Amino acid sequence: MPKSAPASPPARARSRATQETRSREGGTDKPTGGPHHARALRSHRVARAIGLVLTGALVFVAVGAGAVYLDLKSKITVSDVSEYVVGMPTEEPPKDPSDPFAGKALNILVMGTDYRDAENAALAGEEEGMRSDTTFIVHVSGDRTRMEVVSIPRDSLVDLPACKLPDGSMSSPRRNTMFNEAFQIGSGGVDDMDAAAGCTISSVYSLTGVPITNHVVVKMTGVIGVVDAIDGVTMCFPEPIKEDPRYGTLDLPAGEHTLDGHEAIGFLRARHGTGMGLEMGSDLTRIARQQAFIDSAVRELLSQNIITNSPQLYGVIEAVLGSISADPTIADPTALAGLAFSLRAIKPSEVVFTQVPVVDAASDRNRVEWTAEADAIWQRLIDDAPPPGHEPVTDPRDDATAPADGATDPGAGTDPGTTDPGTGAVDPGTGATDPGAGTDPGAGATEEPRDGVCA
Repeated sequence: MPKSAPASPPARARSRATQETRSREGGTDKPTGGPHHARALRSHRVARAIGLVLTGALVFVAVGAGAVYLDLKSKITVSDVSEYVVGMPTEEPPKDPSDPFAGKALNILVMGTDYRDAENAALAGEEEGMRSDTTFIVHVSGDRTRMEVVSIPRDSLVDLPACKLPDGSMSSPRRNTMFNEAFQIGSGGVDDMDAAAGCTISSVYSLTGVPITNHVVVKMTGVIGVVDAIDGVTMCFPEPIKEDPRYGTLDLPAGEHTLDGHEAIGFLRARHGTGMGLEMGSDLTRIARQQAFIDSAVRELLSQNIITNSPQLYGVIEAVLGSISADPTIADPTALAGLAFSLRAIKPSEVVFTQVPVVDAASDRNRVEWTAEADAIWQRLIDDAPPPGHEPVTDPRDDATAPADGATDPGAGTDPGTTDPGTGAVDPGTGATDPGAGTDPGAGATEEPRDGVCA
C-alpha cells in the first residue's frame, strides 16, 4: 500500500475527453453524445443505487458501532471506590477506544462484487469470472468532521496498470479497458478475492494518485441482509411492477408494499418488464425508481431510531459484516471500534456523495471517459480538502480583530448550502455533489413525493 501521494494525479489519469462540451436543458446536464450516453450509464446507475445502500450501511455500521459501545457502557453500574482505598498506588483509568488513524485522512476503497459464489449466483445467476459491480472511494477527513463518497463508473474506459497475480507473475498493462475488468484481471482466473481487490486498488492509485489506506469488498447479498435487519423497506407503487420472467421473478402489486431483502435487490436490479418505466427502459424513470428506494430506506433507518435499539442495531451490523471482506485493520474489532468512535460526531449533512464526471467515449458510445474535471476531485482527496459548499465557515474579522467573548459570530449560523435544492442527483457531467439526505428547502410540506416513496 502506498505511503504517500504524489503532488497531482499521474499523467495517464488525464482524460482524453478534455475538449468535450455539455449542454444544459431544464437544469439537467445532457451529453452532446445523445441517447448513447444514457445506455452507457444504465448499468452503473443500478450499481450506484445498490452501492449507495451498501455504503450507507457501512457508514451506519461505523457510527453505530460507536453508539453500541456507548450503549453497553451506559448499562454498567459504575462503582468508583478509589477514594476509599488506602495504601495502594492509583492507576490511570482506561481511555475510550482510540482511533488507530487519529489525525490521518482515510481513503477506503469499497468494492461491490458481482462474483457468482453460491449466495450471489442464487440472486443473479451463474457467470464465470469476478468483476467489481460498483466501486467507491470513501474519504474520511483527518479531523473526522466530514466524509465524501466518490463513485467510479464501472463502464469507464481507462488504462489499467500491470498487476501482481496469484501465481506471482505480473499481468500486462491494458489500454482503453473497462475499469471493472481490473477486479477480474487481478483474480488471475482462479477467483482470488484478495488479488482481485489488490489489482483494483493498484488501478485506482495509478489512475487518480489517491493513496488507498483501506479496502472493503461487499457482496450484493449485503443489501438483502441490511433490508431484512430493519424489517423491510416500505414503498408505495402507483402501478403494478412485473419483471420479464426471462430475467427475474419480481412481481409487486400497486399500492403500499414492504419490500423484503430479496424483493429489494430485485427492485434495484430489474431491467425489463412492466411498471414504473420498465417497459421503455427510460433512464429518467429508472433513476427515479432507484432514488425512491434509497429515500425510503433512509426514512426507515431514521424513523426506527435503530441506534437506540441494540438488538436491531446488532442485526444490521451483523448483516453488513457478514457480507464483506476487509483489510486487517478494518477487520480488527479494536481498531474498528476506535475508528467508529471517532466518527460519532460527523453530521449527516457532511456525508457527501460525488460521481466522477464523464462523457461518451470516443471509441465506444456504450462506454464513458472521465472529463478533466475529475482531476479536481482526486486532488482534493489527496489534499484532504472539503468538497464545494462544505468549506469551514470562517469569520472575516479573524484577520483583523477577534470577536469579544460572548459576541455573536455572523458566520456560525446554519449553512444553507448543505441541502440539495433540486433532485439530489449527482450531475454526471460536472461531478456536482449530493449532500446526503437533506430536505429540499424550496419544496416545503406541499411537495409531491416521487413515485415509490410513501407520503
